[in-house]
Amino acid sequence: MNYDFDSLVTRRGTDCVKWDEAASPDILPMWVADMDFQTAPCVAEAVQRRAAHPVYGYSLVPDSFYAAIRWWDRTRHGWDFPREWIQYTSGVVPAVSAIIQGLCRQGEPVLTFTPAYNCFFSSIRNSHCPLVDFPLTWDAAAETHSVDFAAFEQALHDKGVRLFLLCNPHNPSGRVWTEQELRKMAEICKRNNVIVLSDEIHCEFVNPQLGRPFVPFGRIAEEVGCRWVVANAPNKAFNTAGLQMAYIVTPDASFRQQIDRAINDNEVCDVNVFSFVALQAAYSPEGAAWLDELVSYIFDGYRLFRQQLKSSLPALPLAHLEGTYLAWLDVRSLGIPSEDIAARLCNDYHVWLAAGDTYGRPGFLRINLATQHTRVIEGARRIIRGLQEIQS
Repeated sequence: MNYDFDSLVTRRGTDCVKWDEAASPDILPMWVADMDFQTAPCVAEAVQRRAAHPVYGYSLVPDSFYAAIRWWDRTRHGWDFPREWIQYTSGVVPAVSAIIQGLCRQGEPVLTFTPAYNCFFSSIRNSHCPLVDFPLTWDAAAETHSVDFAAFEQALHDKGVRLFLLCNPHNPSGRVWTEQELRKMAEICKRNNVIVLSDEIHCEFVNPQLGRPFVPFGRIAEEVGCRWVVANAPNKAFNTAGLQMAYIVTPDASFRQQIDRAINDNEVCDVNVFSFVALQAAYSPEGAAWLDELVSYIFDGYRLFRQQLKSSLPALPLAHLEGTYLAWLDVRSLGIPSEDIAARLCNDYHVWLAAGDTYGRPGFLRINLATQHTRVIEGARRIIRGLQEIQS
């Protein structure tokens, strides 16, 4: 490897949400979706160069920003689209909220698959739209999730859904949707006159052993002819969430106008002076080379984690991690609420996980594996010890 992902990075004491919210310095945090790796050197160097100029005032977003996004999606994901389809805002969650508020009237239902990223719930609620909770089918024996497409279409029709909020790849189930699955979603939504909003922030994290790539929803939607919007950012892939940048892609000019109005209404139209500098550096050949090595490293860590867990607790289903860096563990057989299990693991075994209740699916635990292998191994050891004692 050309890059060092093994060296421990000290984040405690830097006002870090992941590490500094822990009640004790002995707690190993594996909860929030935030990596413990330094960003790509090309990104850090670009930000430092800009920081050397000691004026951090209002800034224009240059044409090179849009060119970098188009180059990245074209070369990395085989998806080409014009510059005018792109809008920017301060993050994917603000983007999702602005899109819902821009394209849905109050009272129009929004459907999302559950378990779901918890901010989906608040974005829908804060937009004054009813949530239609559509549960994914969990096969504990096969350790994977799937979509009952007949039930999905029935739900869209019966509930009068205006917008389907998709997570592609899916957080927290770890599914990377196939081209066939995405095509079915697009066709069903077209038949039912439903807009699709695809959050693709985890798109760079695909298990190299999966044998198939991430498929951008917009590419499929253009072929099918459904109405769509995509929200994305380099924030997860390059660990730059604190720089606050995201972009929205849609071919529909009226959608862009309505979304722009919502972005301005919510005052998330300005981005900071470092954000677009970081994106341009990330979306480059140097950024791609770093990211390829990072993804291989993360999924090597996942395999270490899975091997340890399965050798010690073979009866607990662990979802196959096709994408993202978030393991999803079924602990329902322990007969204790997952919130209580997570609290006990944190208090007694000093490993902080996220309970599935947060994502609309009690009985599961979400585990962030985007950290150094030594921490993945230590985290697995603490989780196994805690769950074995709870089990007994």
